[in-house]
Amino acid sequence: MMFGRKKKDNNPAEEMEQVVAEQGQEDNDFGPFDGDTVNFEDFDFSDFSDDALDLGSMVIPVPRGGGVIVEMGPEGPQMIHLQVDGGRLTPVAFAAPRNGDLWAETIDETVAGMTKDGLEVHLEDGPWGQEICAVAGEGQMRIIGANGPRWMFRMTLAGEKSKAEDLALIAREIVARTFIRRGNDPIPAGQALPVLMPPPLQEQMEQQLRQMEGEQNGGEQQ
Repeated sequence: MMFGRKKKDNNPAEEMEQVVAEQGQEDNDFGPFDGDTVNFEDFDFSDFSDDALDLGSMVIPVPRGGGVIVEMGPEGPQMIHLQVDGGRLTPVAFAAPRNGDLWAETIDETVAGMTKDGLEVHLEDGPWGQEICAVAGEGQMRIIGANGPRWMFRMTLAGEKSKAEDLALIAREIVARTFIRRGNDPIPAGQALPVLMPPPLQEQMEQQLRQMEGEQNGGEQQ
């Protein structure tokens, strides 16, 4: 796995160790990082990304060649996805207890739900612990989870079975460069952290809403 480094490093290894120690993640030398104590702007990820998606509670580098998709529902945006070669990645950050392992606690329930839906499910070891893998026909899903200080980050991968390994590699690279801003607001454990739409996505969302309204009005006039 490759990692970006801080912009003003005299000794990159020592600086990264200091950042990790401040987050209480002594066993890791990569993210996801705690965005409340570590500044995304202090890092240089130009080896991997030209831009970052700032959603307020999450700052996610968009891999070079990738895109951002806003999934719309009847009442507005439902989910934000990263589209890359081989599939789609869906990031979500959750509030978590100060102590404990929220990701590990959710694995059994998630596996049971996917199995009930008819998927072939198994677990694989990853950089942040166990990852959930599920196969359905020629498609494959993978869920990567990582714990942080009072937060848990989850990335869901969906794509072609033939490109599953490549998709997993790029997803791990994104997770390793992601920053989570939990904030100090009282949020129940397990609840998704609020997401703020950056202006470009807001414009895309409004355009999609106008298109949906136009299609609905056109259908009513027929």
